[in-house]
Amino acid sequence: MKRGRWLLTGLAWALGACLAPQAAVGAGKVEITWWHAMSGSNGKVVEAIVKDFNAAHPDIELKALYTGSYEETLTKYITAYRSHTAPTIVQSYEVGTQTMLSSGAVTPVYQIPGMVGETWDWAQYVIPITHYYESGGHLWSLPFNSSSEIMYYNKDLYAKAGLDPNRPPATWDELEADGKKLLASGAVKHVLSFGWPDWTFEQMFAVHNQLFADHENGRSGLATKVLFNSEFGVKVIDTWARLAKENIFIYGGPEYSANAAFQSGQIAMLIQSTSSLAGIEKGSPFKVGTGFLPRFEGYPRGNSVIGGASLWVTKGQSKEQLRAVWEFFKYLGQPKVAVEWHKGTGYFPSVNAAVQELLGEGWFSQDQNYLTAFLQILSGRRDTAAATGVRMGPFVQVREFERTAIEKAVAGQLSPKAAVDEAARKANQLLTDFAQLNR
Repeated sequence: MKRGRWLLTGLAWALGACLAPQAAVGAGKVEITWWHAMSGSNGKVVEAIVKDFNAAHPDIELKALYTGSYEETLTKYITAYRSHTAPTIVQSYEVGTQTMLSSGAVTPVYQIPGMVGETWDWAQYVIPITHYYESGGHLWSLPFNSSSEIMYYNKDLYAKAGLDPNRPPATWDELEADGKKLLASGAVKHVLSFGWPDWTFEQMFAVHNQLFADHENGRSGLATKVLFNSEFGVKVIDTWARLAKENIFIYGGPEYSANAAFQSGQIAMLIQSTSSLAGIEKGSPFKVGTGFLPRFEGYPRGNSVIGGASLWVTKGQSKEQLRAVWEFFKYLGQPKVAVEWHKGTGYFPSVNAAVQELLGEGWFSQDQNYLTAFLQILSGRRDTAAATGVRMGPFVQVREFERTAIEKAVAGQLSPKAAVDEAARKANQLLTDFAQLNR
């Protein structure tokens, strides 16, 4: 069975499955489990957080388990829920948001304080982050590792090419001009690559306030049609294909594949998640600069889209377990914990108090690269669905279609228009199937 169809079929888990069983409760302790997708150095920070939380809460035992990539974790969660072995908490990436919302398998996070006899001020969280995970004006999952995309550039190569190392390109026209100078200097054979080409494509719609899907980006109702094969979408892909012919852009593969080329000085610019910042700075033998995502002139301003993941609570927990979950969620929001999470990973701290603490200690003055992402999301608009980001049920598969379209256009296998039209046809069929399953 094709993978996209398999996941859509798997979504029916939410329609007929029974409630997940309660986790085992040890003598004198309430046990809760957490499946996450944080590996490497990020995983070590998670382990430290869990260890410190358990030490501070002797009546709770939080067991955290790394369950593979984002996609693997979501797939395992679907299977576990159907077999009644789901964890108490699961980390799901942003493209799984609509899947989780439609599942019927979760307890919305905004309901938990009232269920354990508390009240909570949700305004203490950073608004552009919480907006992404809201539905019906309420927060359904707890923002955890939130990120966005920024431009990274090699200041040493900029100086070698006679460019101002403190002035990254603000527009695609400026990027092209800088790229030509970098190539002419002999500093590099290619200039730019992307970390997540599909996400970068989506970011272009958001920062230019262009809708990516119907029904207000899937926020006023389930998305049933993508809009990325619009004139604007074609313009984006056409620009990238043209820059590839000029040797300015080189397709670097998905996710973090292009990081090595940037860190080794093979390319001068990289559009990548802010979650890579700590690793890129540590592993680059040159001065790293950062800037906002480049824009096309003549279009309205939107905002960069939040990525990363959030924490969802499986329905069917006892009151004691919900209280334990809530203690953990409150712990994550403590400024000290949120600050250490940010410093250790590069992900945004999700609470305003942590941002204020970082400002107070001069963290952003010491390394302004960490300030870039905050300035980008906080300077953008927050009042439109296009600027908030798209939500689609089969988002994982739609991204595969986006990525394939970019690959084909850049390689010259299809024209930009034909490539995005092909991707849109495939995406719309999946959206129709999902809508039928979730009527």
